[in-house]
Amino acid sequence: MEELDLKELFELFWEKKLTIVLIVIIFAIIGAVYSLAFVTPKYKSSTTLVLTKTEGNNATPEQVTTENTDSITTTDITINSKLVATYSELIKSKAILREVLSGLDIKELSEDDVRKNITVSSLKDTEVIEITVSNENATYAAKIANGIAEAFTKQVAEIYNINNVHIVDKAEVAEGPYNINHKKDIAIFALIGLVVAAGYVLLVNMLDTTVKTSEDIEKNVELPVLATIAVYDYTEKKGGRA
Repeated sequence: MEELDLKELFELFWEKKLTIVLIVIIFAIIGAVYSLAFVTPKYKSSTTLVLTKTEGNNATPEQVTTENTDSITTTDITINSKLVATYSELIKSKAILREVLSGLDIKELSEDDVRKNITVSSLKDTEVIEITVSNENATYAAKIANGIAEAFTKQVAEIYNINNVHIVDKAEVAEGPYNINHKKDIAIFALIGLVVAAGYVLLVNMLDTTVKTSEDIEKNVELPVLATIAVYDYTEKKGGRA
């Protein structure tokens, strides 16, 4: 491929502007069809839990007052920090998921399906755990997240004989899917179309070996062009008769 300076490159793209625009439009349409028809919408709902001062199994949430929270000791913080990782795995356990699915009576979902769509994270330098559930049904996502939080709280009390996990925020039904953004998808596909169009124009130019101007001759044979002869169409001038 012969070298092109910026001016020639601009002229090349400008000459093929209709082709470039057409390819970009085609890719944008493909992006719109993909986003609207082929992407399955999914919804997220999150609930947050907090690990508070370690209380006995007989303590109730009402007993964990502001005064109690203010009196959390270093030992409590250390214990809670170590339990965060354990709690994260316990949340996805079969016992909890079976209890949740059984209580909600959602037969079309399996334990594995729910487990794959659960994300458990702890906020940095805190004892706050966030449980996020994604599902194709927004209502299911919220119900499963809340069900897991309640079942997990009970399970901790039974296993560790402590009552240090409390629900801060309950999950709410998401208003819209988190994995669909029509404008973004169309823009991405349009950008891909622009790159494809530019590559196509450059490839066609590289394969085109025809001589179009006197400058092409000078570049190929490295000799100056002394004169040019214009093409005169006698047929057109004489009304179609030679």
